[in-house]
Amino acid sequence: VQLMESGGGLVQPGESLRLSCAASGFTFSTYVMRWYRQAPGKERELVAGFSSYGGSTTHADSVKGRFTISRDNAKNTVFLQMNRLKPEDTAVYYCRACREYSGSSCVRSSYWGQGTRVTVSL
Repeated sequence: VQLMESGGGLVQPGESLRLSCAASGFTFSTYVMRWYRQAPGKERELVAGFSSYGGSTTHADSVKGRFTISRDNAKNTVFLQMNRLKPEDTAVYYCRACREYSGSSCVRSSYWGQGTRVTVSL
C-alpha cells in the first residue's frame, strides 16, 4: 500500500498550488480520501475530505472557498486545488485513505502518505 503526495513547494501569498496523492496497493474507489495538514508546532488538522457515503465533500472553514478536493478513481488519485494561498496555509500536507469511518474516527484500514511541504511566503 502506498500513498504518494506531490505538488508542494514555495509560493507567494495569493498564488495557487495543486497537490496530488497517487494511491496504489488497495481498491482506491472504495476508500474515503481526505487531506490533512500539520503546521510547525501545531496538531494535524483536517483540511478537506469526502464523506463516507456518496461523493459529497467538506472543507475546513479556514480554506472554504479557496481549496477544493477532488478525486479521479480511474487514476487512483486525489487532488487538492489550493487557490489564494496565505502564509497561514504553510504546513506539511498529508493525504489519508480510510476504508470505514465511525463518526470522525477511522475504524478500518487507515493509510497515510509521507506528506508534501507547502510554504507560503514573500
